[in-house]
Amino acid sequence: MIYSVSGKLIAKEPAMAVVECGGVGYACRTTFTTLSQLGSVGETVFLYTTLSVREDAVELFGFCTKQELQCFQLLISVSGVGPKVALAILSDMMPDRFLLTVASGDSKTLTKSKGVGAKSAQRIVMELKDKIAGESIGLLAKEDVAAVVNTSDASSNVGEAMEALVTLGYTQSEVAPVLAKMDAGLSSSELIRRTLQEFGKKRK
Repeated sequence: MIYSVSGKLIAKEPAMAVVECGGVGYACRTTFTTLSQLGSVGETVFLYTTLSVREDAVELFGFCTKQELQCFQLLISVSGVGPKVALAILSDMMPDRFLLTVASGDSKTLTKSKGVGAKSAQRIVMELKDKIAGESIGLLAKEDVAAVVNTSDASSNVGEAMEALVTLGYTQSEVAPVLAKMDAGLSSSELIRRTLQEFGKKRK
């Protein structure tokens, strides 16, 4: 098992980083998120890795953070979800956003990623929601994850509100506890409006 690689970055390609360690170049499949965080070719980099061994391929996957690696491992544990789909999802959203999306039951947001259909998105939520709610895996505070789970009955509105608020510059750790206290049946626009009001009160 290769836990990590550290060495000179000798190549960056779409969905892949090649790291030279002890004269050997390790091709690590990865996300756009990790690629954007790596330095320029020639610089020293560090990646957390996991090795995938299948009948038709042996591939090494690398990530800048342990949190992203953990999300990747969660995703490929879902039946029918392979590494390619997992990388696509984590290329579209940061680890904390992925965790909250699943915790809130927002399968609709997952379908925005390439290769993720409605049934696959629903399966991801169904198989990972309880696991995420039952343990903190280092991405967010456990209480924040559990709080968002309680809003799952109207997950689409909650997910849309959270995405909009993050776009406005708030972090998901700030937004999650506030949204969890509101009526999940409200429209996304109303959830956004009330959340902004709460933040305004705190600043006074």
